[in-house]
Amino acid sequence: MKKILVSACFLGDKVRYDGKQKTLNHPIIQKWQTEGRLISICPEVAGGLSVPRAAAEISTLNGKVLTSQKIDVSTSFQHGANMALKMCNKHNIRYALLKESSPSCGSNTVYDGTFSGKKISGEGKTTELLRQHGIEVYSELTIESLIAALAK
Repeated sequence: MKKILVSACFLGDKVRYDGKQKTLNHPIIQKWQTEGRLISICPEVAGGLSVPRAAAEISTLNGKVLTSQKIDVSTSFQHGANMALKMCNKHNIRYALLKESSPSCGSNTVYDGTFSGKKISGEGKTTELLRQHGIEVYSELTIESLIAALAK
């Protein structure tokens, strides 16, 4: 049975920067949970950041992850990405379902680094590292594609 790395916020864990839930209510999530296929992580918490924490975005100028107060948290984001990769290697995970637009987990879009709410094409630090190691990353917006990939 193929395991799937999943954003902890999708499972109802209050790990988001604002301490709120972002549960993904999709019937397949419950099915996968029952089957024991899901391995959850919040790369930002795994990287040592607290809940709640300052919002952070990837700077388009230098690729660093900065908080809205301009504090560089890139090291924590990289450490969290490394922890996610370590979990994938430990559990032989080739697929991940991560939160779109997050500076860690975004797979198609991220916020533009100006804290204006504008999204741009891009990927978060964890997604980038996982993809470099051949792990397919999907989001709540592309979950149907993940379901199809797993059915092959």
